[in-house]
Amino acid sequence: MRLRWAAALATAAAVAVMAIGGGAALATPPVTLGSSSEYVLDESGVLSASEATQAQERLEQLKADTGLDLWVAYVDDFSDPADAMGWASQTAGDNNLGVTQYLLAVATEGRAYYLWGDSTGPVSDEQLGTIEQQRIQPALSQNDWLGAIDAAADGLTDAAGGGRDASGSGSWLTWILVAVAVAVGILLLVTFLRRRKRGAVTGGGAPAVEQVPLDELERRAASALVQTDDAIKTSAQELGFAKAQFGDAATAEFEQALATAKTNLDEAFTLKQQLDDAIPDSEQDTRAWNERIIALCEESNSLLDDKAADFDELRKLEQNAPEALARVQDQKAGAEASLDSASATLQTLRSTYAPEALATIADNPEQARQRLAFAGEQLAAAQAAIGAGKGGEAAVGIRAAEEAVGQAVLLENAIGKLADDLAAGESSASALIAELEQDVVAAGALPDPDGRVAATIAATTRQIEAAKANLASSAKRPLITLQSLENANQQIDALVQGIRDAEAQAQRARQMVGQLIMQAQAQVSTAEDYITARRGAVGAQARTRLAEAGASLVRAQQLQAGDPEQAMQHAQRADQLAGQAIQLAQGDVGSFESGGGGLGGMFGGGQQGGGGNVLGAVLGGILINSMMGGGGRSSGGSLGGGSLGGMFGGGGGGGIRPGSFGGGGTRGRRGGGRF
Repeated sequence: MRLRWAAALATAAAVAVMAIGGGAALATPPVTLGSSSEYVLDESGVLSASEATQAQERLEQLKADTGLDLWVAYVDDFSDPADAMGWASQTAGDNNLGVTQYLLAVATEGRAYYLWGDSTGPVSDEQLGTIEQQRIQPALSQNDWLGAIDAAADGLTDAAGGGRDASGSGSWLTWILVAVAVAVGILLLVTFLRRRKRGAVTGGGAPAVEQVPLDELERRAASALVQTDDAIKTSAQELGFAKAQFGDAATAEFEQALATAKTNLDEAFTLKQQLDDAIPDSEQDTRAWNERIIALCEESNSLLDDKAADFDELRKLEQNAPEALARVQDQKAGAEASLDSASATLQTLRSTYAPEALATIADNPEQARQRLAFAGEQLAAAQAAIGAGKGGEAAVGIRAAEEAVGQAVLLENAIGKLADDLAAGESSASALIAELEQDVVAAGALPDPDGRVAATIAATTRQIEAAKANLASSAKRPLITLQSLENANQQIDALVQGIRDAEAQAQRARQMVGQLIMQAQAQVSTAEDYITARRGAVGAQARTRLAEAGASLVRAQQLQAGDPEQAMQHAQRADQLAGQAIQLAQGDVGSFESGGGGLGGMFGGGQQGGGGNVLGAVLGGILINSMMGGGGRSSGGSLGGGSLGGMFGGGGGGGIRPGSFGGGGTRGRRGGGRF
């Protein structure tokens, strides 16, 4: 698969940590656009030579009337990424499109389209959406490929306030006459050719709908889960920042939309878990569930997008950039002050616990330092931008620094949380050892006609001795030890429960379920912290396991009082799934870091200095959107002169909307669609 430089970054960051199945035939990666003398790229062959000439003339007229450039790309289907918005954004980024340059991307076989433009340009996101829905989509639905270009040009002309008659020339009349003369013939001819190419016609004469291949559908669903999970995480963080600054009342509507989006995502993750489990699924179910996942993700993003404009208005940092800068500088100073303490705590833990017990926090201090160093760079750039009167650039730097400091704090706090969890696990293991020793004594008084009691006592005794040895060593693994003791406890409980009275059994059940829930909470919390701070590299599988672990934990808590037996089962499942989430996430991060040298080199220096700081930000999901050119309107170019270049003070044609930075899944305009 051909990977452009920006696509390689996207691969390292998030989506390509998943296994990518084979796409549909003739799927096209992001393309290289021509100059203004070649506005139209027709790789699908849907335009005749004369139509291509007419389209070029129309787009040249658009440039003359409005100063806007519009490129059009007709391909069979999208790939790398496969969604219309991502493909168009990637192409725009790769080709360094600026604020007055637009791209209409159309998959003629995939029946999808998107009109890309920078959010800071003369045509607003809302206007672009209207042009798509009211002008472009009706033409595309009739397979009027030339008409779609004309519709897009007309829409941009009207939106920019530069009607074609404003030039005083007669070119508009010439165009109308040409369009009227050929419209009917073009429509009939192209429709006929289109039907013949697709090879199937329904009874009513309309082209048959092409079904997306199952492996492609699964890939799209997995990608949608990652993007939506990141968008929700980013939105939740931004909501917290906004609440602290503006209060609950001002953010109530967004909070409600976020809650609904989370509910949808939970259902989507549950379906993904069903698809991933060991039970075979029929092709019909597999297709239906993946389609449902995509629909739920699209609905979640739509809910967030509906509130995005108001929320972004609320977070116009450029209006109070000096105050916001000072606030984030204070937060950074606090995080730096606590980093040494967190590092010392980790060092103490290393002298007590085995490396595998600390695997999820082993690099947290270094990761936190990279986030704080990155925040410092952004704050310095923001301060310079404020001095130069560039409030927008300052806002982007402040927002990036705010996210980076937040992740640094999360990484630091995770060390203390795991220390507490390990201590609690050690205490619980010691208490369970004492209980098991009592059970062994009780079991020894039971009749043993078949030797089952003796075998269980021997196995339990071995577990007790192994647990004692581990807890007495300088390489303790209390949580794993606790799990082995719980397994032994289940075996011996089946023997001795007959000699306990009902109240003793009930008390033991309550004690055990409470212990299991506590352990599951610790495991879920550890997984959540690990994935959140490294979400730029973590794919759909780990996120799915974590979401399902959280759901099982909630069910365990709900059943704890009324049905301890069922609660224990849900708690154990939560613990197991969270453990799987950690393992999968560590694998994803390992794959990401194995390419770290190349990525670091792109930024000028491996893991140290500015390069390492940027790479750490990518791992944290802070820069993914700008690097990929994704998220709709939030980017206007690649590193050299677009969104990321502007972020570091390099200017360029693009720009990132204040309040939309970070997270690998921003709330950019989600337009386009099917036709």
